Amino acid sequence: MNFQATHEDTRRMWKDYRESTSGYYEKVRMAKMRGERIFEDKDFFAKGPESPRTTPDRITSLNPGEIFVFGSNLQGWHGGGAAATAVRYFGAIWGQGVGMQGQCYAIPTMHGGVDVIRPYVDEFIEFARMHPELTFLVTRIGCGIAGFRDEQMAPLFADALDLPNVVLPESFVKVIKWRRS
Repeated sequence: MNFQATHEDTRRMWKDYRESTSGYYEKVRMAKMRGERIFEDKDFFAKGPESPRTTPDRITSLNPGEIFVFGSNLQGWHGGGAAATAVRYFGAIWGQGVGMQGQCYAIPTMHGGVDVIRPYVDEFIEFARMHPELTFLVTRIGCGIAGFRDEQMAPLFADALDLPNVVLPESFVKVIKWRRS
């Protein structure tokens, strides 16, 4: 950094330092969350186009402000798959099949086709927009017990890909990017 001992350059230096440091720790946190090993030679300060963050395959703990987003059924019978994980670890409420509960968010996927699920996904995306203070870790919703394929479910989350507080599964990101190209 070019620096002269002036009031303005000092302020700029500290601003750049804060942004660089917080960016570094965010990248380290996300790498750890994805289960990546962190190597000292990796340049976490590098700027440039980055791949979007992706949800880890298995989530059993959350940081404060992180929300586990899972597929449910309208009755809220969270007996298997990610829904059972939501009950076990994140405060999902038996009998509540939609929306925020504990440290998770339920999207029903067991009551019909993609067109019937879409309004619930749209509602979730709007909720995420209204809560930028939270980070939503979306599981492969609908791709387990509900029996849908990534190619069917991922497009529903296309508008969420650009939200900085929504993290999608890698398979969803690949489908969305492929469809955009």
